[in-house]
Amino acid sequence: MPLNPLFGSLNPSQIQQITSDNYLSFTDGTNDFAQQYLPEIYEAEVERYGNRTLGGFIRMVGAEMPMTSDQVVWSEQNRLHISYDTVQPLGAPGNVLDLFVAPTAGLANVITPGMTVVIMPKSGGDSIKAYVADSGIVTGSALNANEIQVFPYQETSAGGGQIPADAVGYKVFVYGSEYPKGSSGVLENVEPSFTQFSNKPVIIRDRYVVSGSDTAQIGWVEVTTEDGATGYLWYLKAESETRLRFEDYLEMVMVEGENAAVNGASANLFHTQAQAGITDFNAANAALLGTEGLFAAIQARGNVFSAFAGALADFDTILENLDSQGAIEENMLFLDRATELDIDNMLASQNSYGIGGTSYGVFENSEEMALNLQFSGFRRGSYDFYKTSWKYLNDASTRGGSSNFTTGDDIEGVLIPAGTSSVYDQQLGKNIRRPFLHVRYRASQTDDRRMKSWITGSVGGAFTSDLDAMEVHFLSERCLCVQGANNFVLMTA
Repeated sequence: MPLNPLFGSLNPSQIQQITSDNYLSFTDGTNDFAQQYLPEIYEAEVERYGNRTLGGFIRMVGAEMPMTSDQVVWSEQNRLHISYDTVQPLGAPGNVLDLFVAPTAGLANVITPGMTVVIMPKSGGDSIKAYVADSGIVTGSALNANEIQVFPYQETSAGGGQIPADAVGYKVFVYGSEYPKGSSGVLENVEPSFTQFSNKPVIIRDRYVVSGSDTAQIGWVEVTTEDGATGYLWYLKAESETRLRFEDYLEMVMVEGENAAVNGASANLFHTQAQAGITDFNAANAALLGTEGLFAAIQARGNVFSAFAGALADFDTILENLDSQGAIEENMLFLDRATELDIDNMLASQNSYGIGGTSYGVFENSEEMALNLQFSGFRRGSYDFYKTSWKYLNDASTRGGSSNFTTGDDIEGVLIPAGTSSVYDQQLGKNIRRPFLHVRYRASQTDDRRMKSWITGSVGGAFTSDLDAMEVHFLSERCLCVQGANNFVLMTA
């Protein structure tokens, strides 16, 4: 008897013809009607490792959007206020400050005469308020471009207008300006600055092959469409395994991806290997560039917190760092099991005082919620956190059980800001809002490469070659965009 389900993206064929559009998947959650109406079609196999798929993380925290180019480029606003962390006086003591003793890429001196600054010694001691009398960016100045001359408003420990030497150095930030009566305008202006980031998509492929003889394993389900017409959907247990694994790869590449190392002026590491004549490193391989995944992006531009011990002080250290980065108030925590339990214990311990040794007022929890100890959401300071156990960090076939590996490589969790950020899109030429974490996939009017699937061979109605088999191909071209990585936290052992 034909079924009349809600098909979603499925397109039943009028005859028993194998296509990617009428493939019936039972385990990815997209065709739930199959599990409702057809439970008997599952093979009698024991899933001894439970639900083995890892997918869902990207769909949960972000979005997927098409792109047409070989590269996605976005710009992020830099800090609004003017601040420098690596500062030393020239001479000991002196009143000329070197804003970055070791030149730092991307930094430039924008402090001009007339500005007033706070000079904070990193080794401790009193801060110094000072007036900027000269700057190396002013035409005709005798100072280097990264130097400013300052005069304290009050006498310092070094005496007079001298800035004491400090082995650790100073933090300097601008808090305003001061000009005399009848003075002219500002000598220089500060242009708003931004930092440009980019990522490149990678092509991910897989395939499943079944001989013509073994296609007898294919099952057919007759269905009735919404307009009353009948059609057919097909399924194949072994092919489903390949499809599920490929869908996991789509997510794992976005998490683990690395850019190919640059070796020399323009060649990546693969290119160097090809030039050396190493087997299998041909010209095609030399063109591989890799892609920046989530972990790599956070390690390069975000925050890495090591040795989280489940103490409230550890968590507060993370909050203090979030405060310094702009304070996105809603965040998601994806954790391995041990770290999730540590946080549960940390939260539960906050309810262990008061009359009878128990209080439920700290997080405004009910007694039942406090005793459950499985907090899904909590608030600390002005921040809201929603946590979950991330299977990818628990599964033994991926990062689960990696506690014996290199300390920094044992990832215990990741904090991801919720919501969207505003960035400048180079292609559109305007500011747009995007999820902090999202996937871009290649697509055109004729080819959507988000998740391609097609069949070749001489079996299953394909008739593309004389091969007595059905080859099911999978392909995707995509990359991950991690915007505002300074608001992300990677938790390592």
